[in-house]
Amino acid sequence: MDRLGLLKTLVTALDEGSLSRAAQRQGITQSAVSQQIRQLEQSLGHQLLLRTASGVRATHAGATTAQHARQLLLAYDALERDLDNVSDRLSGRYSISVGTILGRTVFGPLLLDMSQKFPDLDISMGIDDRYVDVMREGYDLAIRAGHLGNKGGYGRKIAQLDTVLVATPDYLNTHGRPDTLNDLMRLKFIRYNLETTGNTIRAKTQGVWVDTPVTLGFAASDPQVVMQALENGVGFAKAVRFLVEDKLADGSLEQILPNIELEQKDIFAVYPSQNGLDKCQNAIIDGFLDIVLKRRDTIERTKDHLRLALA
Repeated sequence: MDRLGLLKTLVTALDEGSLSRAAQRQGITQSAVSQQIRQLEQSLGHQLLLRTASGVRATHAGATTAQHARQLLLAYDALERDLDNVSDRLSGRYSISVGTILGRTVFGPLLLDMSQKFPDLDISMGIDDRYVDVMREGYDLAIRAGHLGNKGGYGRKIAQLDTVLVATPDYLNTHGRPDTLNDLMRLKFIRYNLETTGNTIRAKTQGVWVDTPVTLGFAASDPQVVMQALENGVGFAKAVRFLVEDKLADGSLEQILPNIELEQKDIFAVYPSQNGLDKCQNAIIDGFLDIVLKRRDTIERTKDHLRLALA
């Protein structure tokens, strides 16, 4: 006798207030739900449900049984998670939402690699720069850049990424290279429309964070269009350092005001369960952080090499 399954059926029936809705939720027939409730009542020797025209409700014995059943089901779920955590195997179906830039450059390759490494893992990745509601839209994990937004779910900061101001050398040769933050006003700023700072650049000056106004030259909601505008010499833009490091290295982009400290971009993981992240979600986040740290280490080693070369 699957007593745990019978207890789950009882809890589901009480949660739904209806045997028919409990059947739909569990994917079985209503008669099967009724049979399981009767089997549990016979096993315990008590009537557990009162059937009315409007649905079902618990008897005193049913309420007591349901209370213990919920604790047993939670304990069993915890047991499964603990056993799963001691295994290196990842499996299950996961729906992930990621922004356009990180999705194309980091999470796409990362999740493809995980799918090949773990054949029992079924991942669906949605690329969307809007702030999805993980609870309402059925996502298991969302990666958000900048801020959490006001959608449902539980979130935590997982990284802070350095940002830089960049432009093409040709644009700077034509319009001049700024020496101070105030010099940025004579250049055209290319803005990504989902940035919350508007037409300002936040930077630290003499230990104090200040918002310096800039002159808007172009704005777009698609980061790829922003990058095209940047490469076409429309103006300058703010970008996450490790995403443009290759272009800085090959000279196609040039950093503006390299000695100025800019505000970092916060990266958040958002998930639907108040119990926190499971093993697969943690593996995805750890994979992302490994990539960021490796690129940051490469950047720092490149800087050290340049310092030695110039010494």
